[in-house]
Amino acid sequence: MRLRLLAAAMCGIILAGCETADTGAASRARLNAAIQAEPAGNYFIGRRMYKEDYKIWGWVREPGKPWKTARLVMLNEQRKLAPERESNTIGSDNNFEYKLSGYFSGETVYEPASDSFYPEFIFLGGEVLSTSPANIYQQKRQNEPAVRLLQAPL
Repeated sequence: MRLRLLAAAMCGIILAGCETADTGAASRARLNAAIQAEPAGNYFIGRRMYKEDYKIWGWVREPGKPWKTARLVMLNEQRKLAPERESNTIGSDNNFEYKLSGYFSGETVYEPASDSFYPEFIFLGGEVLSTSPANIYQQKRQNEPAVRLLQAPL
């Protein structure tokens, strides 16, 4: 009987040590505080997500709103080319963060590789805010161009 109690106690201690810790909680809290401090205005924040197999541009959110509210968009470049297309360096800005000018057209665009429809963002211009911003994804692998992962930001 003592042996069983001892074994049960040891199992409890071992399993408690296996609990998953949220190592990104502190950095997400800092990121959310910075987002809440963004000034209101007629602009958007975009996070480029280059994928070799997809034609999506990335995530776009309103200033002051968390990344979990962002929408994965197709960029309409009829008025202005995206920065990396303008310099003919497609994908070189993967995971860059931008301050975008433009608007959502209200239309959706079909993207064949993902077999999905995405909102159309009319791109009018943009400036780089960061070339190495904080992680916004559950899995950092989402930043890899060859990985076909399209999970929403946290």
